[in-house]
Amino acid sequence: MQRKMPRFLPILLAFCMFTTGASGLVNEYVLATITTYILGNSIEQFSMVIASMMLMMGVSGFVQSKMSDDNLLQKFIAVEVIMALLGGFAPLAIYAAYGYLENSFQIVHYFFVLSVGFLIGFEIPLVMRIIDQHKIKLKTNLTLVYAMDYVGAFVGAVIWVEYLLKNYPLTEISFIVAGFNFIVASITIIYFLKQKLILKPTAYVILLAVTSTLLILGFASNRDISSLLEQRFYEDPIVHKETTKYQHLVITHNSTSGDTRLYINGNTQFSSLDEERYHDFLVHPLMAATASRDNLLILGGGDGLALREVNKYSDVRNITLVDLDPDMVKIASTNKMLIELNNNAFKNSNIATLPYQVIDSGGKQGVYLSEDGSEEKSKWVASVTVYNIDADLFLRNKPKQKWDAVIIDLPDPSGIEISKLYSKQFYQNLKRYLTADAYISIQSTSPYHAKDAYLAIGNTLRSAGFNVLPYRQNIPSFGDWGYYLAWTAPEKAIDLKHRLSQLERFPVNTNFITPELLASSFAFGKGELHTNNPCINTLMEPCLLTAYTDRSWQVE
Repeated sequence: MQRKMPRFLPILLAFCMFTTGASGLVNEYVLATITTYILGNSIEQFSMVIASMMLMMGVSGFVQSKMSDDNLLQKFIAVEVIMALLGGFAPLAIYAAYGYLENSFQIVHYFFVLSVGFLIGFEIPLVMRIIDQHKIKLKTNLTLVYAMDYVGAFVGAVIWVEYLLKNYPLTEISFIVAGFNFIVASITIIYFLKQKLILKPTAYVILLAVTSTLLILGFASNRDISSLLEQRFYEDPIVHKETTKYQHLVITHNSTSGDTRLYINGNTQFSSLDEERYHDFLVHPLMAATASRDNLLILGGGDGLALREVNKYSDVRNITLVDLDPDMVKIASTNKMLIELNNNAFKNSNIATLPYQVIDSGGKQGVYLSEDGSEEKSKWVASVTVYNIDADLFLRNKPKQKWDAVIIDLPDPSGIEISKLYSKQFYQNLKRYLTADAYISIQSTSPYHAKDAYLAIGNTLRSAGFNVLPYRQNIPSFGDWGYYLAWTAPEKAIDLKHRLSQLERFPVNTNFITPELLASSFAFGKGELHTNNPCINTLMEPCLLTAYTDRSWQVE
């Protein structure tokens, strides 16, 4: 015989399902994001983490079906308390494992993934069984449970994207989410103690006190602990770090060597000891190739280092720089180390952080002040407008301008969201906004360590209607590094190669590149421009991602 339904039980259970639905989804995102930061390839990591958690949710649903109906309330409370502790401390434990256990950290990582997934899978069946003990209308129960769980998941996703990622590091988000699991457990205990459906209040008071103490201590110390743990990932001391809406940024500095490095999601973006080599070869061959330099477009380059080199050319009148992350541009505009490296390249820029729908409006003035709050006067070089928007969306919004030269300084195609910016469709769309004699330069990974990926970029450019000229340079921080010059004008690659090889001097002072070095950069050995895995990267078939993640960086 079913028990009489206690007053307000439906409201309590609706709250529990809403809260656990939201916290469960955010837990999944946190664990997947951590793996992405460490291993890269977001689509693979998110897929495997969420799939593994769903598997364990199914397993736990089967396991609990074999459990008796005794002490269901106690079981639900235990699930929420354990969820709070495991979910709260998971990021710190995973970072610690990565720092101290090296490749074995995935054992620890998937322990938390599988455990949290298993516990999430317990929640709905337990609540259903609790309701069934106190309420007759099963149809209503099902509607209540699933509706509130799904609504909670949606709300959790919105809060994750719009608030949590923007304001808190992952190690702190996990404790915030854990707090909601703790609240669910606490309210459940208090309610059912008042209903005299569970006994031993002292034991539950002790449980809540111990759990809350652990969570508060973890939350209060997580930033200090995470800083200590994260330092093990880098050889030099961390001087700045932050997690933006789009990526995790770390700046390190070695006071002995003077080496300043920027890392994005754990990957080296540049080293101050050799970034001049990289940016010289990215910018100056392009500027030597093109006859007109009035209007120039930079895609990526939020660190301002490519912009620094472009600013040397007095005949450049208008520069448009498109970088997705406004926080990257802000750091490059305010951090003293980066300002020194990029020669305060953004000082005279218009920073447009507006939605892409109004991109043609010109944006608002938003020059970032230096760290001391000053804004020094400097001579006008060129009109620079910075748009913080995805490069693909920028072009799809049909900007009312054509460019004489384009510099593509995007991160390596290690994830699907970046791989699309190396696709045939992206290059075809870009081609619409080039003048007839325009040239583009593209950083294109390593022709040695990532040969298939490098050649795939060249093949994709050709398929989009471009002529291409491959070239390379050794960058000590990266190794053998490759670029492409691309254009649509009738000039043949052999003619451009000859023209640039005969260059006697660059029109501006360069940091590293010389005409002789440029001429030698066009040389490739036998077979280096051939692959057994030809690839044209498209949106429907993103083979570049596979070439980069599965067939690259195997040669040491």
